[in-house]
Amino acid sequence: MTERDFQLYDTTLRDGTQQEGMALTVDDKLAVARHLDAAGVGFIEGGWPGAVPRDTEFFRRARRELSMENAELAAFGATRKPGTTVSVDPQVRALLTADTPVVTVVAKSHSGHVTSALRTNLAENLAMVSSTVRFLAHEGRRVFLDAEHYFDGYRLNRPYALEVVRAAADAGAETVVLCDTNGGCLPDEIGAVVADTIAATGARVGIHCHDDTGCAVANSMAAVDAGADHVQGTAHGYGERCGNANLFTLVGNLVLKRGRRVVTDEQLGRLGEVARAVTELTGVRPVPAAPYVGSSAFTHKAGLHASALRVDPDLYQHIDPAAVGNTMRTLVSDMGGRSSVELKARELGYRVEAGSPEVARAAARVKELESRGYSFETADASFALLLREELGGTPAAPFEVESWKVAVTRRSGDDVRTEASVRLRVDGVPLTATGHGNGPVNALDRALHEALDPFFPQLNRLELVDYRVRVLTGETGSGAAARVLISFHDGERGWGTVGVGENTVAATWRALLDAVHYVVADDALPRPLVPFAADTAAGTPARTG
Repeated sequence: MTERDFQLYDTTLRDGTQQEGMALTVDDKLAVARHLDAAGVGFIEGGWPGAVPRDTEFFRRARRELSMENAELAAFGATRKPGTTVSVDPQVRALLTADTPVVTVVAKSHSGHVTSALRTNLAENLAMVSSTVRFLAHEGRRVFLDAEHYFDGYRLNRPYALEVVRAAADAGAETVVLCDTNGGCLPDEIGAVVADTIAATGARVGIHCHDDTGCAVANSMAAVDAGADHVQGTAHGYGERCGNANLFTLVGNLVLKRGRRVVTDEQLGRLGEVARAVTELTGVRPVPAAPYVGSSAFTHKAGLHASALRVDPDLYQHIDPAAVGNTMRTLVSDMGGRSSVELKARELGYRVEAGSPEVARAAARVKELESRGYSFETADASFALLLREELGGTPAAPFEVESWKVAVTRRSGDDVRTEASVRLRVDGVPLTATGHGNGPVNALDRALHEALDPFFPQLNRLELVDYRVRVLTGETGSGAAARVLISFHDGERGWGTVGVGENTVAATWRALLDAVHYVVADDALPRPLVPFAADTAAGTPARTG
């Protein structure tokens, strides 16, 4: 059961889409709404009908296509214009036409904004609030009022800010949402103002915070502690400037740190899945270190941490990752040791004994290779191959490489062609294959597929999705060594490989071969299952030049 009186309100589809670079189609918005509903959100703000054509279309289609189990859909708009009649105001009428059970109306609560931005007087602004809320409530809508710039307005003119809250509540607003629109407040101020507003007006209040001081979540939690029982946020903290309060972090904090049953345990367990799905729909690369749902939220690298985690995961984790649909991960690096290798091996599904010689050898090899520039943090497949060697589980190579070469030819103007050829032996039989691409990486990748896919059908689904190069030494120019990291995907799983060398193309070849060996090796040991969406944003184009 959840606390039905607590209002968890999402504004991803309206305020979140104001983030720089984000542009969602109507189909995207419908899909995001379905995922947020699955996460247990109580209210989903769909946009501003009448002001944004795409939002008008969203509400039109939502009536037919959007069936939600937990959330109610809200339309967002403004109070009537100064000096007009509310019943004929086109923006207010558009809110009714959206045909949503909930309407959220934004109003000025900062006296300076009333006179300078709205260019009206304070009494008329109060009348605009009262008449708009009363009209919408009379039409059968649940009405929330967003008191814009409330905290700045309270600081400037407390009596007037409180009057706006009273006017909305008296007219029938179910909740008056206090907005830190500029995001400039800190938690102590938020808590004090929320407590005073509730005491002075008796109204039910909510909170809407922006993250310009990095305190949007902390400010929202302070408001709840002070008596607010309506919280607004966006998925991943999307929003203009520095963003909004991160709804996923708020849910985790409210349930796990304050004991507020705003979602069920089952819905909380979907949080990671929903976070990844929303990321794929928006195309915005996720923040790995995001609390609760980030791919690094429960990731451990230091050897001291790994040693403790081997004894008890709770020693370096504040919650069980599974509670929010996430998993613990261990990074293998020269900062770790035997404990890190042991934990990583078990995470990938290999049976290893604590303190075994195999683990010790693998740890020593990792340290030696990383001293030469290798990095296994995102190269699970390369680490798995190394581990298989030490465990004695690597079968005979399924194919041999005799030679490979890449040629880049400029023909005329901007016409540049890249061709790669490989000479291999499969079961002792020699074969040659050629691949053409938009660069050496792409060409080599295609040549390998051309040669090996007929013999190893499992390679048909292997797709290179990301390619990164980093110069390793302090040298400059063409003689510097390079580390190549490549990410792959097979439609269900994702993994990475690493190659290092003074020649970038040679380093690339090593990383490509690791991917192929990892897939085709006839090995009875289980292969690691690494959630692709947790580490690589869907839709990210592969850089294969």
